Amino acid sequence: MEFVLLLLISHLNFICGFIPGLAPPAGLKKKRIYHQIRNPPPEHEMNPTYWRNQAQETLKRALNLQKLNTGVAKNIILFLGDGMGIPTVTAARILKGQLESKTGEEGFLEMDKFPHVALSKTYNTNAQVPDSAGTATAYLCGVKANEGTVGVSAASVRRQCNTTFGNEVTSILKWAEDAGKSTGIVTTTRVQHATPSASYAHSVNRDWYADSDMPSEALEQGCKDIAQQLIFNIPGIEVIMGGGRKYMFPRDTPDIEYPNDWKANGTRLDGKNLVEAWKDMKKGKNAHYVWNREQLKSLDLTKIEHLLALFEHGDLQYELERNKTTDPSLEEMVTTAIRILSKNPKGFFLLVEGGRIDHGHHEGKAKMALYEAVEMDKAIGRAGSLTRDTDTLTVITADHSHVFTFGGYTFRGSNIFGLAPYLSDVDSRPFTSILYGNGPGYSLQNGERPNVSNSEIYENNYLAQSAVPLRQETHGGEDVAIFAKGPMAHLFHSVHEQNYIPHVMAYAACIGQNREHCVKFERGPCPSAAWVPVGSGTILLLLLTLLSCF
Repeated sequence: MEFVLLLLISHLNFICGFIPGLAPPAGLKKKRIYHQIRNPPPEHEMNPTYWRNQAQETLKRALNLQKLNTGVAKNIILFLGDGMGIPTVTAARILKGQLESKTGEEGFLEMDKFPHVALSKTYNTNAQVPDSAGTATAYLCGVKANEGTVGVSAASVRRQCNTTFGNEVTSILKWAEDAGKSTGIVTTTRVQHATPSASYAHSVNRDWYADSDMPSEALEQGCKDIAQQLIFNIPGIEVIMGGGRKYMFPRDTPDIEYPNDWKANGTRLDGKNLVEAWKDMKKGKNAHYVWNREQLKSLDLTKIEHLLALFEHGDLQYELERNKTTDPSLEEMVTTAIRILSKNPKGFFLLVEGGRIDHGHHEGKAKMALYEAVEMDKAIGRAGSLTRDTDTLTVITADHSHVFTFGGYTFRGSNIFGLAPYLSDVDSRPFTSILYGNGPGYSLQNGERPNVSNSEIYENNYLAQSAVPLRQETHGGEDVAIFAKGPMAHLFHSVHEQNYIPHVMAYAACIGQNREHCVKFERGPCPSAAWVPVGSGTILLLLLTLLSCF
């Protein structure tokens, strides 16, 4: 009888929340009234033995990690999930599982499987809650910087061109180039955006994509736009893939894909065609410029030496809206990049950015953001299948978080984009598990929070409700995760300053600073001692080999 009464009350409260003007009976508002039925856990999870065995297996794997990989990283891959805070990682894990018809919580992202995990402190030198430019300078160049600036130290002031000169800092991409490694940049944003630009440019304003975006004073003082720096600063970059075509062509040049859209036209005022400039610099080499997926798939990657691929006039489309004929997925771009870069016997450095995770959150579109995160995780898995942990250091991290969260005491297996299982005990209205602290999802109807229903919350462009109205949702200031595997990955082990990241990667690859430990590797690895039945001549040879290692 008590169960039936509770069920009736639950349905009454659910109906009241959706019919304007109908309120639940007095005294019920303060109780948590569920309008969903909690499913029992899977049968095997009810048995304590399952959890004990699971923990023991995890313990065995942890004990095996005591055998650290202290070799040299021939290759370095840095995956950067722009705006991929820890709540985003968790929600993406659940989404990935649910896309595989599972409950989601018990699953693993590819990055979850990495053996070494740490935290990164993301603040800029002048900002508690950072932006993507100052953070990119930290995790690529090894020094913290002011917000809005890329490839310059904190002595530079945003928008003040004359503070650029003498304050430039180089990135791990440059260090890898100088060491003879191949290098590549892959992003789902424009290639001139904050994250990729910090690897090759020095700019006191992240928004100076083309010369048309710069004030005349900055141009007169000798500052260069970011697109121009992409082509000329480090001309040896083997692979550049992403968006940003319009910053490469003279003003009013019709875009090859969107010739009737003036917003896609070229923007340059100096009349330069930077794509042609890139081609001219690559004469005599097997270099190709492509702008769509079909062209990319037609390339013979065994022969390609240099690739410039710009698939959109601005940022690439969200994964949920991607034109699969014209635009490749992030996984496909990463596959292409690794196959080209892997031909260098000295190895490579590859920067991969899942950049539109950030954009989805800024727009309050959690579904867009989380699908971007899942796509990046696919690319991580693909990179792992194309490389070896023995000689490839792979690092996954974020530049910053967002004011994104999910809660509401949802039941196990609840759709990650779904409603909380009960109504608010204040306004008696439903709410989604996913919410933002601020952003465009704030709304009032007749002075009250609007109802939300299943008919809208699963739409790709649904704006999750937010507490504070803003045209764009903001970054979050909390620490973000670092996942690592491969040589020297154990050096990510604690709570680190964000600028620590490239120093570890450089140390592992024997490039940049701290190369003293690399002497023995440059001579060749020393053989391990072993008891073997050998003659006197072999023993002498073995002794000479061992002596050469010291």
